[in-house]
Amino acid sequence: MRVLAAALLLPLAPAIAMPLSAHHAVYKLTLHSSHDQSVLAASGTMTYDVTDACTAWTTSQHLAIQITNKDGQDVSTVSDYATVEAKDGTRLDFHTRQLSDGAVSSQIDGTATLETAPGKLGRGIVLYTAPEKKTANLPLGTLLPMAHTAAILEAAEAGKRFLSVPLFDGTGADGAQDTFVTIESWKEGGASKFPSLAGLASGRVHIAFFPRPVVDATAADETPDYEIGIHYFVNGVADAMTMNFGEFTMDGTLDQFEPRRPAHC
Repeated sequence: MRVLAAALLLPLAPAIAMPLSAHHAVYKLTLHSSHDQSVLAASGTMTYDVTDACTAWTTSQHLAIQITNKDGQDVSTVSDYATVEAKDGTRLDFHTRQLSDGAVSSQIDGTATLETAPGKLGRGIVLYTAPEKKTANLPLGTLLPMAHTAAILEAAEAGKRFLSVPLFDGTGADGAQDTFVTIESWKEGGASKFPSLAGLASGRVHIAFFPRPVVDATAADETPDYEIGIHYFVNGVADAMTMNFGEFTMDGTLDQFEPRRPAHC
């Protein structure tokens, strides 16, 4: 289960402007659909925190899902994900841990570094320390997660509809994935029950994550590893999402929201 991925490749700069906001958010998760009826019921919560640490963004995500399978058995899955990402997009320290019924089922830790030299922008390397010590190369143009979100928002604000770019977020042990982003809608003055979000530009995007390499992400026989639909505000806050985990899909709705003040640096 993944944590929270051939049209237009945006030109990237060593430091992508990030119109992102530090915040605390809690999402209520409900079952949207069960694709093969293997899941009878599912519910959960997701807590997401973004902190402005001057030269870096720190993020923390806690995802807890309770599932009832077709045999009537209840299964509890918990995922914890934490990162420290340099604002210039050159370094990511990451920790991912997943538990099933209280037992650790997987853990991924390490550090990714990207180059900024002309002609090498986004190329880099991952040094994994768990589940085993190893390295993986990152392809030219790779973005880290906060920079990836910023690129989506910049594309939306510029009136673009598509974005195709490699992403490394530290949730997998095999390096970067390809992402294909479709910006389905974008408008000024979006509505929200949260006053600090009301009036901001917003819209819905769909992100598909593919294993590398992908010859043609638009081909009919290419099946993404994971898909998510997100309603984003221009500051990077999401108030609704639809997460396709393969066997089932869940809806996430923003239940609690608290903006955090920028750091005094």
